[in-house]
Amino acid sequence: MTGPRLVLVGPMGAGKTTIAGLVADAWGVPVRDTDADIVAGEGRSIGEIFVDDGEERFRAIEAAAVAEALATHEGVLALGGGAVLDEKTREALAGRTVVFLRVGLSDAVKRVGLGSGRPLLLGNVRARIKTLLDERTPIYESVATHVVDTDGRTPDEVAADVRRLLEAS
Repeated sequence: MTGPRLVLVGPMGAGKTTIAGLVADAWGVPVRDTDADIVAGEGRSIGEIFVDDGEERFRAIEAAAVAEALATHEGVLALGGGAVLDEKTREALAGRTVVFLRVGLSDAVKRVGLGSGRPLLLGNVRARIKTLLDERTPIYESVATHVVDTDGRTPDEVAADVRRLLEAS
């Protein structure tokens, strides 16, 4: 199967983009983030897409970006937190090396910030993050070939664990 050597999934605040960069650097392969692809392709922020076009339109753009990245990128790929909500994306992840970066509520809130400008966190940020974690964790687990906990750990520690895990398999 062609495509990424590694795909990282997890909620906002898990550190997917940061860990993807660290692992890619260590392996000497390119890194790609589908959220960045969407922003570049649309010429506006994800928040603006949500506000202007709605979540349904954003999810369609996201699914197309993920499908394209899975087909063409051969390094480390970080997916947006909600990308796994799409059934076709979950099917496309089957048979690939996927690491779920698990983060608990407390660390996610610290990393994302209570004044977050993220479109899905309008209102009570802590309660929204908890709801998203509760809803999405089983989906992340279902697509993952490995799970790495990130709570209370530095990005370098998490990236080293990811590398060790995959180099051993």
